[in-house]
This record gives sequence, structure tokens and C-alpha cells, in this order.
Amino acid sequence: MTCIMADPASLSTDPHIQTVDPRTGEPLVEATPAATIIVFRDAEDGGPPELLMVERSSQMVFAGGAVVFPGGRVDPDDHLLAARIDHGLDLEDAAARIAAIRETIEETGLGIGFAETPERAALAAARAAMHAGAVFSAVCRDAGWQFDLSALTPFTRWRPPFNERRVFDTRFYLARCDVHDHIVEVDATENRHLFWATAAQALALADEGKLKLIFPTRRNMERLALFGSHAEAVEQASRFSARMIMPFIEDRDGTPHLCIPDDLGYPVTSEPLGTSMRG
Repeated sequence: MTCIMADPASLSTDPHIQTVDPRTGEPLVEATPAATIIVFRDAEDGGPPELLMVERSSQMVFAGGAVVFPGGRVDPDDHLLAARIDHGLDLEDAAARIAAIRETIEETGLGIGFAETPERAALAAARAAMHAGAVFSAVCRDAGWQFDLSALTPFTRWRPPFNERRVFDTRFYLARCDVHDHIVEVDATENRHLFWATAAQALALADEGKLKLIFPTRRNMERLALFGSHAEAVEQASRFSARMIMPFIEDRDGTPHLCIPDDLGYPVTSEPLGTSMRG
């Protein structure tokens, strides 16, 4: 197999962490920090858990029309809030968890990661206030909300190796939804549809052409399909480092493939470059 990558001298100590675009050799642009929550709803009958997903508007520049997990960029206010509360975490990690919590409220109306789950009316009011321009730290202060950032378990972290119009360094977290009536509706701005489905169902719909999964989401869906519950996902996550995944291009039998490392718990680690959806 022939690896199409940058000169080894330009790489970090992890052989798959690149510092240049493998297509052009140009230095990689700085990625925007982002965070997302994979929300589990365990089945009462012991079946596979359902996951909360949103379908992005086709008009969005990044991942337009794709099905993703709730999340978005980390804002300066998330860092300010992380610096003010007691959490015992690295500040970047804490700010990312807060961003994922905030974005999940904005996109779905669901409150995850609080010491006490806020009431539905309070979440709806907070969501409306943030859509009107209020910052999350002020919303939390006024509502008296306290965080439980330990409710979010680090699962993985992805950063594309290419210089695109939008490049995100995204941390993925696992969380469980115990109370289900807090979901209001899709935000109807960045996203157009909200639904629960098992990972296997999402993959089947993608194979039928009924929904779009970009490369990182498909790889994560395949990994999530291994688990029979939120607890199983957390247990597996504890056995694998949530280190940065930066896909790389590798020639396999004359066909370039987009690949990820094979030691991070993923059952599928490559896909032909020509068929992969990258946002």
C-alpha cells in the first residue's frame, strides 16, 4: 500500500496527525474548536439504544443536508463560563462540554449536563433568549442552573486534514437522556429535522440514499452500532483514547482511500475517497 501523506518531518509524534494539506502540501489552516453530544435514549425493552440526530439545512455551507449530532462551535462565552465554575477539567475540555450543552439546547430544546434537569418551560425560554442574542452564561446565571459536566463522557475527536472553507476540530461526547419530554422542536434555522433512531437504522437509511452521512458521522455510527446501551458505549470509550483523529489518504490496490487509525475502536477504518462525503 502506498501512503499519500506529507513529508514525515512535517508530522507530529502521532504519524497520522498532519500539519499540511496532503493534496497541496500547504500548511493547514487553524481549525475552529467545536463540540457535539451523542445523546443516547436506552430502550426499555432491552433493544438497541436510539440516538438523537438533526438534519442540517441544505443551505448550510458546512455539511448542508447531512444528518449529524447536536453541536457547534465553541464560543468565547463558553470559555468564560468554564473559567468561572468548579469542574476539575482542562479548560479547553470544559469549554467544549459547555458549548455542546448550549448547542443541544439551541438546536433541540433538550437539557443535558446539568446537576438538576431544567424544566421544559425554562429550557424553552432559554432557547428563545439565546436565539434572540442572549449569551449562555447570563441565561444560566439568571436561571440558577448548575452544571454536571461529568454527565458528558469524551468519546472521540475529529479534525479533517484538508483546507476547506470551514474546518472544525470537533470533540464528541456521550450522554444519556433519562427524561424525554424536553425536546421541543428543530430550530428551523441551521437544521430542518430532528429525530431519534438507532445507529443501525441511520446506517440503513444512508445506504438507501434517504439520508446523508459525512465521513466522520458514518464512522462514528458504525462504532455506535456496536453498543447495546449508553453504559456499553461509556465502557468502550474508557478503553480507547479520545485522541485527535485526522483522516489520511492511502492508496489501496490503485484506489485512494480515506482512512483513520485502526486502534481506536472503530469497526470500519477506510472508505474509497471518491465515495466519501466530507461535508
